Amino acid sequence: MKKLMAEFIGTFWLVLGGCGSAVLAAGFPDVGIGLLGVSLAFGLTVLTVAYSLGHISGAHLNPAVSIGLWAGGRFNAKELPGYIGSQVLGGIAAACVLYVIATGNGSSVGDFAANGYGDHSPGGYSMTSALVTEVVMTFMFLLIILGATDKRAPAGFAGIAIGLGLTLIHLISIPVTNTSVNPARSTSQAIFAGDWALGQLWLFWVAPIVGALLAGFVYKMFEKE
Repeated sequence: MKKLMAEFIGTFWLVLGGCGSAVLAAGFPDVGIGLLGVSLAFGLTVLTVAYSLGHISGAHLNPAVSIGLWAGGRFNAKELPGYIGSQVLGGIAAACVLYVIATGNGSSVGDFAANGYGDHSPGGYSMTSALVTEVVMTFMFLLIILGATDKRAPAGFAGIAIGLGLTLIHLISIPVTNTSVNPARSTSQAIFAGDWALGQLWLFWVAPIVGALLAGFVYKMFEKE
């Protein structure tokens, strides 16, 4: 139960901090933080949770991460349903809080930092571009996680590598999909963004999971003596 609570709280913080920065601060008049600020916000949420709750649950905060760790032989399949459920619920709870805050000045939520492609991609990128981006970015994210947490890696620095890795991923891919690499993050925002976001949500489950599975299987080769 402690692990599931840690995953709930950690994913809550990831969505509130990352998506909250996008919804509330990215375009704030004159002093908005922009894409760089949003990218840093996502990285900082992971960095802070990794060191505060990582020793409890591993700080997955992401169904794709849990699945990728299972594929890499680092996580028990029996724990997947509980972890994924806690992550999705934590993300939805954060989206509820963010909705209350964002509408507090009479504004509409707009796209609510939801992930999308085609007309709902920030840069108008196609479904194919979005699919390739999410698979590749999640693949690299899981390689970073698996490598940084390898017993042969320098101890104590995994959270920094993972947080900065997520920052870099956002710097690359926000213009394409608003950056998911995390089905829980995508689900929580889609619920409030409207029918278009729910209709495109399938991609932001399928692509991250495919990328994570590929990374898990590939990293197993690096672990062989």
